[in-house]
Amino acid sequence: MTTGQIVADDLQCWRCGASLASLRLPLGRTEECAACRSPLHVCRLCRSWDRARPKQCREDDAEEVREKERPNFCDWFKPRPGAFDAAGAAAEAAARAAADSLFGPKKG
Repeated sequence: MTTGQIVADDLQCWRCGASLASLRLPLGRTEECAACRSPLHVCRLCRSWDRARPKQCREDDAEEVREKERPNFCDWFKPRPGAFDAAGAAAEAAARAAADSLFGPKKG
């Protein structure tokens, strides 16, 4: 292993924070988190994802991906350690709970 190389042991699901240590890299387009079934080859798990940048991507040559939480074919994709945002996940859960208390739980 070379310095700076990402290994699956360093990765967490961008949505739920579960370890992705059992997965092999590179991640395929259809890979999912075993814990929450969220897709993993998504902008939100990519090292180039940045909300503050145009197209929310640091890679200027990448084609725009509109749905950042859906699987994509981006050739620039490289998984990012630290993609899970615990504070953001907690805020999302609180907002969902507030909506459920007003309108009832979402029926799936």
